[in-house]
Amino acid sequence: MLEEIEVLKTKALQELAEAKANELDGWRVRYLGKKSRLTEVLRALSQLPIEERKKVGALANETRQALEEAFKQKSQSLEEARIQAGALTESIDITLPGQIPPLGRLHPITQTLNEIVSIFAGMGFMVVEGPDVEWDYYNFTALNIPEEHASRDLSDTLWVKGKKDKRFGLPLLRTQTTAVSARILTSMKPPIRVIAPGAVYRHEATDATHSDMFFQFDGLAVDKGVTMGDLKGTLYEFARRFFGEDRKVRFRCDFFPFVEPGVEMAISCAVCKGAGCRLCGQSGWLEIGGAGMTHPEVLRKGGVDPEEYTSFAFGIGIDRLPMLRYGIDDIRLLYGSDLRFLRQF
Repeated sequence: MLEEIEVLKTKALQELAEAKANELDGWRVRYLGKKSRLTEVLRALSQLPIEERKKVGALANETRQALEEAFKQKSQSLEEARIQAGALTESIDITLPGQIPPLGRLHPITQTLNEIVSIFAGMGFMVVEGPDVEWDYYNFTALNIPEEHASRDLSDTLWVKGKKDKRFGLPLLRTQTTAVSARILTSMKPPIRVIAPGAVYRHEATDATHSDMFFQFDGLAVDKGVTMGDLKGTLYEFARRFFGEDRKVRFRCDFFPFVEPGVEMAISCAVCKGAGCRLCGQSGWLEIGGAGMTHPEVLRKGGVDPEEYTSFAFGIGIDRLPMLRYGIDDIRLLYGSDLRFLRQF
């Protein structure tokens, strides 16, 4: 066995001398690994006579130490050779500026929302939020929308599976942020000036100007002596700050169950400049929301006396604002995640 160990050592050193960098690991496994012949010799020492065991054990340990030292030296020499050859070195100029990682940016809808909040905060409004999963009561009943109204139809509303509450009805995905205004009336006392931004959901076909999920913000003001003039002045000022002095604003009578009287607010189309195009339906105008004096019944349901206080309310689609400002002719571009489009804002 002593002769076998000497032969093993000679063979191992010869192979190590000729080994390349990518062969070192294989050599280590063959001659120093757990299943190598040298390891097997050390494990078999207990079966040898005591005198032979001492000689074989000493030689095997010396051989193992010699191979480990040779392996270490070979690894270091190959590493030094690679460094000298320039394989691992790259010149680094520490005076050069560092590489700036790519940075994201706010989505155009988020940018618009932040600007809206800033404008209305400057006019004394505070921002409130409400749940996306809303009760039937706050989304419809508290807003003076009767049960037979078309907006309650299953084809328009996305209902959530759940137990019906005796007072609040069934849960649903809110179809309008006006539901937050209904909650505000029950939780705050006049004077009230709030805007409520958020996502709304409707079961409808998607086209250039409609989406089944989009963003709105509702405004509500409750105080003594609030008039329609206050409403128009507030919305005109918002349009002036957001769109600039050159954009035209139009108010026309319209019906909404939660306001009386009600108006529709529209902005001149940025794409066709009023001439008519696909975006504005050839009308030259694009509606951005509805508004009006809050219906007395809505105030009563919120615990506010309509004989003492008057109120105005408005709801505007956030998605349509950047469309009007930048001339975007398809709302689906805002939700397409196309970086070529989103990097423009």
